[in-house]
Amino acid sequence: MDVVVTGIGLWSAVGNLASSWQQLLANQSGIQLAQPFPDLPPLPMALRNSTPSLLTPLVIQGVEAALQDAQLTPPLPQMGVVVGSSRGCQGNLEHLRQQPQPTPWLENLPHQGAITAAQQLQTQGPVFSPMAACATGIWAIARGAELIRTGECQQVLAGGVEAPISPLTLAGFERMGALAKTGCYPFDQHREGLVLGEGVALLVLESLPSAQQRHAKIYGKIGGFGLTADGYHVSAPQLTGTSARLAIQHCLTRSQLNPTDIDYIHAHGTSTRLNDANEAKLISTLFPPDVAVSSTKAVTGHTLGASGAIGVAFSLMALQQQVLPPCVGLTHPEFPLNLVRDATAAQLNNALCFSFGFGGQNAVISVGSERE
Repeated sequence: MDVVVTGIGLWSAVGNLASSWQQLLANQSGIQLAQPFPDLPPLPMALRNSTPSLLTPLVIQGVEAALQDAQLTPPLPQMGVVVGSSRGCQGNLEHLRQQPQPTPWLENLPHQGAITAAQQLQTQGPVFSPMAACATGIWAIARGAELIRTGECQQVLAGGVEAPISPLTLAGFERMGALAKTGCYPFDQHREGLVLGEGVALLVLESLPSAQQRHAKIYGKIGGFGLTADGYHVSAPQLTGTSARLAIQHCLTRSQLNPTDIDYIHAHGTSTRLNDANEAKLISTLFPPDVAVSSTKAVTGHTLGASGAIGVAFSLMALQQQVLPPCVGLTHPEFPLNLVRDATAAQLNNALCFSFGFGGQNAVISVGSERE
């Protein structure tokens, strides 16, 4: 059964879906130097506001935007929910720990994003809250598509949310030496590391008959996916790339696509030394040299568990508008890839979106144009 996308609710450091897409095409970044915590040094971050966001309000905004875009109104008692996060309410819990009064910890559970979305929808359908580091968003969309393909649901709200700007998260990444000092430059010779960002991307997935019955607009269709794990290291990717390669191959097989069918790859592109080098090697090995590649993290920052869902949303926009989004922040490419430097009109039918997370979590998903 074909699974299509009929609504997108996205918020990032550069605004909602329309604003984020326009800023991306204009090579404009949402990253600025910030110091939200006096005890920590200033760093480049992609904040939505002057102070760090909290998870629950982000989810609420994402759900509202997705439902409005899909022209759906609660209650939606049969809609499934697959909303994940890698950090959950960690920032809120860090703050509450310092308060003298008893903390409302039940409002900050690990699966708070999925709970909040389910309450907004007023659903009695299945509710899942995956957690797979940076692979969370794609994993959530893949699971949501499976709920539709198995006939369990006709509509599913799926995606990721992240509000990661907290003292513990910043200190942890800084201790690892993973944070950039000036900005985000994916696949560039002078890349320094990742830049944390806040964001949410929730997609309304729907069976094609359901979408056609209510004459819904369609962004594109969700194809196959590949999910694997390295089983190698808590943070470093497996240098051979074996399991990441398997994730790509599984995705292509399930999508009934060949490498030559792929017009665009939305890369994970974190701007770290290891990720970008490993990812470039994978792409060069498996795909023709002319496949277009870009990373959008220099616009939104690295939104961790939400990043894959944001990537899928941008890939769908690329297919819908037949425009390749640029690899913002790229000045001196290090790798022999067909990296998109400026927004470019192109004939696009199929795209892949990559996410490679801590713990060796690999997620790849394909999206197709409704024009096919």
